[in-house]
Amino acid sequence: MKYAINWDLDSIFPGGSNSQELQNRMVELDNQIKEYHDKVIDWKPESDSVDKFVEILDLQEVISKGFSQCGSFIGALLSSDINDDKAKLVYGDFSKKYPAVQLAQTIFSKKLSEIDDEKWTELMLTPELKDLSFRLSEIRRDGKELLSEAEENIISTLNLDGLNAWSSHYDTIVASIEIPYVDEEGKEVSLSAGQAFNKMMGDADASVRADLFEKWEKAWSDKVDVFADTLNHLDGFRLSTQKLHGVDDYLKQPLEYNRLKEETVDAMWSTIQANKQPIVDYLTRKAQLFGKDKMEWQDQDAPIVLGDMEERTYTFDQAAEFIVENFEKFSPKMSKFAQEAFDKSWIEAEDRPGKRPGGYCTGLPETQESRIFMTYSNSVNEVATLAHELGHAFHSSVMWDMPSLNQDYAMNVAETASTFAELIVADATLKSAKTKEEKINLLDVKMQNAIAMFMNIHARYIFENAFYQARQKGLVSADEITSMMVEAQKEAYLDGLATYHPHFWAAKLHFFIDDVPFYNFPYTFGYLFSMGIYAYANKKGSNFEDEYISLLRDTASMTSEELAEKHLQVDLTKPDFWQAGIDMVLADINEFMELTEEYVK
Repeated sequence: MKYAINWDLDSIFPGGSNSQELQNRMVELDNQIKEYHDKVIDWKPESDSVDKFVEILDLQEVISKGFSQCGSFIGALLSSDINDDKAKLVYGDFSKKYPAVQLAQTIFSKKLSEIDDEKWTELMLTPELKDLSFRLSEIRRDGKELLSEAEENIISTLNLDGLNAWSSHYDTIVASIEIPYVDEEGKEVSLSAGQAFNKMMGDADASVRADLFEKWEKAWSDKVDVFADTLNHLDGFRLSTQKLHGVDDYLKQPLEYNRLKEETVDAMWSTIQANKQPIVDYLTRKAQLFGKDKMEWQDQDAPIVLGDMEERTYTFDQAAEFIVENFEKFSPKMSKFAQEAFDKSWIEAEDRPGKRPGGYCTGLPETQESRIFMTYSNSVNEVATLAHELGHAFHSSVMWDMPSLNQDYAMNVAETASTFAELIVADATLKSAKTKEEKINLLDVKMQNAIAMFMNIHARYIFENAFYQARQKGLVSADEITSMMVEAQKEAYLDGLATYHPHFWAAKLHFFIDDVPFYNFPYTFGYLFSMGIYAYANKKGSNFEDEYISLLRDTASMTSEELAEKHLQVDLTKPDFWQAGIDMVLADINEFMELTEEYVK
């Protein structure tokens, strides 16, 4: 193999969970947090010079980078080996640092909120602060909603054994999930959750998919009460915290975090909802190609292999070369960056037991690098996932020279570069199709993303709304949660499936993340936003690269609506923009339906 399938973590902190350099950096963080706290306490914004303000921001940046560097490294250890008990202890020690830095940030934010408007306007026009004015104004806004410093410190401290603990508890439960499976040689083996999911959704054999889905559902339902406790207390803690801050609207935090208006999200979902019937028809047609009347849950991502066609596969090396080559057509800088990621072993791709499920990209600001986590198994889907995560890493790379505050882009626009990269690869594979059957297969692979964004993620959004509304009234039983999930899936899919996934809520990590709630609609936003950018890029051709990088560099410095207006000249609160992206999906569906018509007569 030309490229390593295991990531290099030793170049960050040598020694894994026993790294002395990691321990040294964490001790240094403690000292920097104390210095930051003292500087913020002493700071008198109404009378001190701008230089004092800048000193605080500079130290804040050092701490922010340190937290990201250490946190990304520890997270990487836990992802690649869910049985690394030492890493779990290190993570616990690391988490204890959050209350101290959050206390200092609370004081800082409250001091900003106390500056009168006239003085604030004057400050934001100074050369030293002008470029940070958007982010600083957000911090000032949030400061006005904070409780006293003592109360905020209590909440931050309780978070460790509250919100954070319940999220970690979920990871512990998932680590115990094992799915029995009889392999090709007739040997019974135990699959981790990540391995089982990949095989359940991607195996070419329908009987394997059906067998694994039944075992998958049983594995999560066997622990359903524990998952229900975890979700109830995690979101209950979050709701209690919001209530203490006088917030009754559970969507306020995710909307503000994503810098979105509620009317933008409503416009997006209502436009999608109005266009769902062709998507249901596509799913039904795909089911017919499998010899079934309606689509079953586990078959949604299954490969379509017609006639004598063999599904195209890519070794990891072949995937790397394909991605680098096709990135070049849109952005030489993006292609060069991807090549660097492969050359420097930034990607953990091995298919082995003991890894957590899913994939992600994480940033390392102190070394200005990224690391990508996934489980690669040679399918076209995995090539797309790899391109997706490289898009995230490229987004970070074009911002490393900017202040940390201006790199803090939200989840919805974080999906911009990743989905854009995925679209490049999807269209490239389609153009390389040699037969009609292969084109059908690749169109289906491309459509899987749209199905996830428009149907599956919509179900998650509907479910989370229903759960939060119920949780505001009290604890919700496991049976009630499961019913909510099925109802949400039926609504999102226009009841167009033959079977549903009742315990999806337990199996999906995103519902148990402690960072922000509603880890769903930003994905769909990012997907359609990227579709608009991709269409724009195809019109601009090779002249697009600089404009694209300029857009990415603005993603943390304005609202999503302002970003779209500035770089794409569109209004996100109107259906036109969303319809344009959906029309691109519908065009692919129409082609798929035409190409497959003869196979279902």
